[in-house]
Amino acid sequence: MKYYSLNDYDIKASFKSAAITGIAPDKGLYFPESIPQLDAEFIKNIEQYSNTEIALRVITPFIGDEIPQHILKKIVEETLSFDFPTIEVEKYIYALELYHGPTLAFKDVGARFMSRCLNYFTQDENKKITILVATSGDTGGAVASGFLGVEGINVLILYPSGKVSNIQEKQLTALGQNITALEVDGSFDDCQDMAKQAFLDEELRNINLTSANSINIARWLPQMFYYFFVYKQLKHLGKPLAVSVPSGNFGNICAGLMAKKIGLPIAHFIAATNVNDTVPRFMETQDYKPSPTIETLSNAMDVSNPSNFIRILELFGKRFESLELELSSNSFSDPQTLATISKLYKEHNYLADPHGAVGYLGLKQYMDENPNYTGIFLETAHPVKFPESVEKELGIKIPVPKSLQPLLKKEKSSICIKSYNELKDYLLL
Repeated sequence: MKYYSLNDYDIKASFKSAAITGIAPDKGLYFPESIPQLDAEFIKNIEQYSNTEIALRVITPFIGDEIPQHILKKIVEETLSFDFPTIEVEKYIYALELYHGPTLAFKDVGARFMSRCLNYFTQDENKKITILVATSGDTGGAVASGFLGVEGINVLILYPSGKVSNIQEKQLTALGQNITALEVDGSFDDCQDMAKQAFLDEELRNINLTSANSINIARWLPQMFYYFFVYKQLKHLGKPLAVSVPSGNFGNICAGLMAKKIGLPIAHFIAATNVNDTVPRFMETQDYKPSPTIETLSNAMDVSNPSNFIRILELFGKRFESLELELSSNSFSDPQTLATISKLYKEHNYLADPHGAVGYLGLKQYMDENPNYTGIFLETAHPVKFPESVEKELGIKIPVPKSLQPLLKKEKSSICIKSYNELKDYLLL
C-alpha cells in the first residue's frame, strides 16, 4: 500500500515512511492510494473470529509486507490487551466503552499501535525521532503512555494551560523519562498551530520530527478496530447500526467511515460536537468556516478546525451529496451535556463523561427521526477524568481506578511557553 499527500497526489510514501514522518513533505495529510475490500464471508461470520484476528485482517492490507505478519500479530495483541464492552443503556441504545485501556481513553488503541510500529521500524537505526503532539486532553496521555521508555524516541506534548483536567494533566506531566510536557498559554488550536508550524519550519529540517496526532496514519487507521468489535457484538439484533461519535479532531469518526468503506456494514454515522461546531455548520451550508475555539466541559472536543475532516471529504470524493447520505452532524451546549449526564445516571444508572453525553445526544437526535436502528454512542474517556463536571452535577464521588492512583501522587513537571519561538528554541537545544 502506498499513501499520497492530500495536497499533491504525485507525492507518495510507503506505510513506514508515512508513519515515521507523520506528514507529507508538502505538509499534506497522507491518504491510502486505494481502499482495500474485505471478504463478504469474513463480515458474515465475524462473530467466529477473535478481536486479534479481526484487527489483523483489517489492518494488514494497509501495511502489506512492511511488517512481517508474526510481528504485526504481536503488535495487534499488545494493542488490544483490554476490553471493548458494549453496555445497554436503553432499549436498542448501547454505549461502546473505549476507556478500559491504560490511560482510560479511546486513544490508547492508536497510540499503542503506533508506538509499536515505530519501535519496529527504528530498532536498527541510530537516529532519534522526536514526536511532537498537540493535545486537547486525552491524546497526550495516551501517546505518553504508549511511548514511555521506547528507545530512540523522545516525546514532546503541547497542551493548553488550565484547559485539561487534573488527571489528564498528570498523565501528561508526571511520567518523566522520554516524555516532556510543554504547557502553552493558549487554546488547543494554538497548540496545534504551533505543531503544524514546526513541521513547516525549514530550520528544523534536520530534526526528525513526526506527529502522533491522528494525522499520522499509524494513529488514525487502527481506530477502525473497535467499530468491527461493536458490529460483532450487536449484529445479532438484526437492525441496521447507527454510530454516534463525539468528535473533536475527527480522526475517530474518519476511521469509522474508513471501516465502512472497506466493507463494515454500519448504516450511518453521527459526528456529535460541542459548541465548536464547524462541521455541523458545514453540513448545513457546505461552507467550511472555523470560528475561534470555545472552552467547554468536553475539552477533548474543543477543536474549531479539525485536521481529519479533509480525509473524510477525500473518502467521499469531495461529493457532498454522497457524504450527507452516510454522515450527520450536530452540536450541543454545556447545559445540555450536564442535563444528559444527570439523565443517564438517574434514569438509566449509567455514568457518562461529558464527551459520551454529547455522543448520546447526537444519537438520540438522529434516532428520534430514524427509529428503526440499533444505536451506539462512543464513551471515549472514563468519567473520573472529569470530576469537576460529573461529580458536581451528580453529587457523587467517582472512585479513582487503582491503575491511576500511583500516578496522581507524582509531581507535575512542565515547561511553560507562550509562543512558537519558545517551542522552536526548545527543539533546537
